[in-house]
Amino acid sequence: MLMRSLHLHSTDHTIIALELTSLFFLFVSLSNHGNLVKAHIFDYAGCSQEKYQPNSPFEGNLNSLLASVVSSSSQAAYNSFVIGNGTSAPAEDTVYGLYQCRGDLKIIDCSRCIQSAVNQIGLVCPYSFGASLQLEGCFLRYEHNDFLGKLDTGLRYKKCSKSVNNDVEFFRRRDDVLADLQTGIGFKVSSSGLVEGYAQCLGDLNPADCSSCLANVVGMLKNLCGSAAAADVFLGQCYARYWASGYYDFPSDSSSEDQVGKTVAIIVGILAGLAVLVVLLSVCRKSMG
Repeated sequence: MLMRSLHLHSTDHTIIALELTSLFFLFVSLSNHGNLVKAHIFDYAGCSQEKYQPNSPFEGNLNSLLASVVSSSSQAAYNSFVIGNGTSAPAEDTVYGLYQCRGDLKIIDCSRCIQSAVNQIGLVCPYSFGASLQLEGCFLRYEHNDFLGKLDTGLRYKKCSKSVNNDVEFFRRRDDVLADLQTGIGFKVSSSGLVEGYAQCLGDLNPADCSSCLANVVGMLKNLCGSAAAADVFLGQCYARYWASGYYDFPSDSSSEDQVGKTVAIIVGILAGLAVLVVLLSVCRKSMG
C-alpha cells in the first residue's frame, strides 16, 4: 500500500507524509513519557499464529474491545471484557480481553500506559487472533477463546541481573521479601533492609489461584535467577520482582532478549524514513513540473 502511494499526486504525497510523520511523533512522545511508565520498554509480548481476516466481524469486535479498554483505563486500573458473544453472534467472532496496570501507578499514568499498549499491540501482533503485551507499567491481552479467570502459571518472561556472591545478609533479606510477597493478594510491596520487591496477580484470579500463582513465581525467581541481585519473572497471570538497593534498572544476563522492543523500534524507523522519502519525492515532482 505504501509503495503504491508513491505514484499518487503531490497533494497525496503531502497527506501521506503528514500521516506517517504524525505516527512517528506519536511513538516518540510515548517513548519519552515519565519515569514510571516507559512506554517503549517491553517486558514481553506474545502473538497467536492463527490470523483473522481484515474487515472481518472479529476485527470489528476487537476494535470495540480496544476502545473500551482505553476508555476504562481512565477510570480503573483493571477491567475485563467480552465482545460479540450475543446469542445470534457466531462464536468465532467473540473476543475476550483484559488490561491491568501496576498497582502503584496513578490513574493518569495507567491510562497513558494502556493507550501506548493499545497503539503498539497491532504492530507487534498484526491480525493475530490472540495477543498479549506487557510494558513496564501495564499489561494488555485479548484472545479468540475465553481465558478469563483460568489459572495459567506458564513462564512468559524472566530477567536476571549479575549474581551476588557470599553475601549471607542479602540472601536472608531477599528470602524475607519473597516470603512476604507470596502472601499477597492483588498488588503487594515488601522490603527488608536494602532489598525491595513487589508482586501482582491479574484481577481475574480468585484469591486461591492468586496464592498458587505467587507460590509458583517465587519458586521460579529462586530457581531461574539463583543468586541474582535483582530479578523479574512473569507467569501467565502473575509476576514478581525484587532488587537490591541500586539494582532496580539492572542489566540482564538472561537469554530472553527484548526482540519485540527491537521490532517496534525498527518499525518506527521505517515509518520515519518513509515520511522523509515521500516529502522529498513530493518536492522533486513540484520542482520538475
